[in-house]
Amino acid sequence: MAWPAWLGGGRTLEVPCTVEIERSFDSFHAYAVPEGVDLRPGDRVVVHGTPDHIGFGEKMSFETRATVYRAGPLTRFWTQWVAIFELTELYHCGFEPKEAA
Repeated sequence: MAWPAWLGGGRTLEVPCTVEIERSFDSFHAYAVPEGVDLRPGDRVVVHGTPDHIGFGEKMSFETRATVYRAGPLTRFWTQWVAIFELTELYHCGFEPKEAA
């Protein structure tokens, strides 16, 4: 049974996307920046046309397309609510006395 579009989302956008990938001794990262759209909590982004392999020492930057799946009000609320509790997990492990650890 699927969620109603107004409750759980369902709206999609096709947008241009800038992708930067680097695999070197100093850095191993991939950034994808969808252009012309503000991402909100719970939104999902699928980037199309990316390479499946990059050699060591290489750095690539290119333009491609991305599909943004918008989150509805319920999904957005749930994402924000869960994020608060995951953030508090970081507080718990950072402030214990040395003797307790």
